[in-house]
Amino acid sequence: MRKTILFAAAASLMMAGAAGAQQQPAPQPSPGPAAPAAAAPKAPTIESVSIVDITELPKDTQTQVNQIVAQRGDAGLQTLRKSIDATPKVKSALEAKGMSSAQVIAASLQPNGALTLITKKAS
Repeated sequence: MRKTILFAAAASLMMAGAAGAQQQPAPQPSPGPAAPAAAAPKAPTIESVSIVDITELPKDTQTQVNQIVAQRGDAGLQTLRKSIDATPKVKSALEAKGMSSAQVIAASLQPNGALTLITKKAS
């Protein structure tokens, strides 16, 4: 069960893109001044941060995460890391574990605000 949850968490964010929570809604044509403004969808607020090293995952899950990370490429990874560095709560959670965004390879933000970061020690 843990394997499924961790993989689903990692895969969901990677598929959505690391910066998905930062995307701006597409510009809408301005309705007339009498029309009320539509509320833009809001990204979940980060309520908790969990940090899991990839070596703690089962081997098959590690393989799947590594494949997804490879598909995302360096640009996606850099976007993820910039997002982490720009979010004080997440950055401080990593620092409390003696880590930095440079060690994060994947992340997942659930609708309930639970953020999971998957890290990998430098080799």
